[in-house]
Amino acid sequence: MSTPLPLQDILLLAVRQASRATRFVQAAAGIDGMAKEDRSPVTVADWASQAVVALTLRAHSATHAIPLVGEEDASLLRSAECAPLLERVVDAVSHALSRRVETTECLDAIDAGRAAPCARFLTLDPVDGTKGFLRRQQYALSLALIQDGVVVHGVVGCPNLPEADGNYDHADPIGSIAWASRGSGAWIAQGATDAHAHARRLAIAPWKLGDAVRACESVESAHSKQDLSAELLRDLGAAGTPARLDSQCKYVVVARGGADVYLRLPVKAEYREKIWDHAAGALVASEAGACVTDVDGKPLDFGCGRELLHNRGVIAGHPLMVERLVTAYAARVK
Repeated sequence: MSTPLPLQDILLLAVRQASRATRFVQAAAGIDGMAKEDRSPVTVADWASQAVVALTLRAHSATHAIPLVGEEDASLLRSAECAPLLERVVDAVSHALSRRVETTECLDAIDAGRAAPCARFLTLDPVDGTKGFLRRQQYALSLALIQDGVVVHGVVGCPNLPEADGNYDHADPIGSIAWASRGSGAWIAQGATDAHAHARRLAIAPWKLGDAVRACESVESAHSKQDLSAELLRDLGAAGTPARLDSQCKYVVVARGGADVYLRLPVKAEYREKIWDHAAGALVASEAGACVTDVDGKPLDFGCGRELLHNRGVIAGHPLMVERLVTAYAARVK
């Protein structure tokens, strides 16, 4: 009998296998997508990734009974007009798991991600940054364990992000995977390697007042107030042009010292972030030494269901910089 894997190793395995599915889809000549009811895009890769993660978690004793709160469900795929998309989803899942997966098994695995948040659960964004995925640029797979409202384990798979600094507009042929456990630091490795054997510990870059400011933010202007971001960064000194890339890859870039701060300023007063968009990335960044708060300086509260109901926006970066950005934001936005 094989020795059961530790929980964090299972999460790493699940994300790595799901990354095989997304790379399989992205290697195709065309990437099919469609709009959900909230107008956000969903692709074959989103569904395939969620199915692979759910099936991997189910296969291990440490995770098979933990509820999974994912972003997607299979309702669209169950319609007759989506039969060609469903076939491609099944092919991608089968490729990732190296076995033929039946259609019903695949659909049920996707829907296994529709659990409700509770005292201890896993949350998944199967493809964070779907528009970046469609452009064949940066996207992430995010899986985190939340216990009593606190993120205790997190994995961020970045299939197109190099393990060290590189060009964010182009897909790296190997990619990277970052992970963290609360109180144990954050780590990164190339996506195709054995994580523990080739990992290096992550640490944010040093920064002091007067230094140049290297920021990263979303590609889509609808995701953050980029004009206000520019004003806040100018308050800190020599602000350069922000690096723009999709998904929780931004948390990883900050964690490895490639940027000093990640800004996601709220564009609508009533909008609240989804937990799966930040849980794993926020833990990786904080375990690398970053301060992660909302725009009011409050820690992110993952104990309020599917959304960060008690938070507005996100600022993640060097603690001194975050402190000053929170103060500058309060002075501008009443």
